[in-house]
Amino acid sequence: MLKKNELTDKHYGKGSKGFYAALGISAVMVAAACLFAHKQGDAIPNVKTSAVKTPIAAETPVGRRVTDIPKATSPAYSITSAIVTAPPVMETIPAAEITVDAPFEVADSFTEKVQPAAAKGLDNACAPLSDISGVIEPFSSGELVKNATTGTWQTHNGTDIAAEVGSDVMAVENGEISSVTNDPLWGVTVVLDHKNGFFTRYCGLGADLAVQQGDKVSRGDIIGAVGQTADIESAEAPHLHIEITHNGAFVDPMTVFK
Repeated sequence: MLKKNELTDKHYGKGSKGFYAALGISAVMVAAACLFAHKQGDAIPNVKTSAVKTPIAAETPVGRRVTDIPKATSPAYSITSAIVTAPPVMETIPAAEITVDAPFEVADSFTEKVQPAAAKGLDNACAPLSDISGVIEPFSSGELVKNATTGTWQTHNGTDIAAEVGSDVMAVENGEISSVTNDPLWGVTVVLDHKNGFFTRYCGLGADLAVQQGDKVSRGDIIGAVGQTADIESAEAPHLHIEITHNGAFVDPMTVFK
């Protein structure tokens, strides 16, 4: 009995010591875990107080107050509005009137309006020369033609009729001499006002004239003589350059002469 009890007491003592030892170790582990958790909690920043605040870029002023701007969902881009200036409106020339080597020049002092046919008012007009069969350069009716002297392309607003130098030039109809000039291009020039919207212009005359400004003439009266004073057409044979206008529009002279 004694041995059994001693053995029992020894085992009991060992069991009690092991239990307390395990309890102590557990307490230490719990304390260590609490201390670790406490330290880790201190290491974690407060999200509410330490949240990174991203600076907001200032908007570019636009010169006026803007409200109710929708929130952008993608990066904003600076947009510069370009000022567009409309090009000047250019006159379109039909392709048929354009030649590769042709500079667009018009060397004439009259307006370029063209009247297709002679209007009434010069129904009894006579020819300005005794012979008008030798047409060197006809009326171009607003089309561009190449000038044989200058090489430029321009409208030919009159008719060039071949004639010997000194041939008489006549008034095609009654009227009044409105001007007598020595034009730098067209030479000695006489303009006859028929007082009905029609004007006749004689170019390249000789210096000796039979009329002066203000004279009244009748159909068939001699105005002057054919000369070679029109430098702009000096490459041509001697001729009379004659133009007729009606209310500012050019008329083909050959449709007027009888």
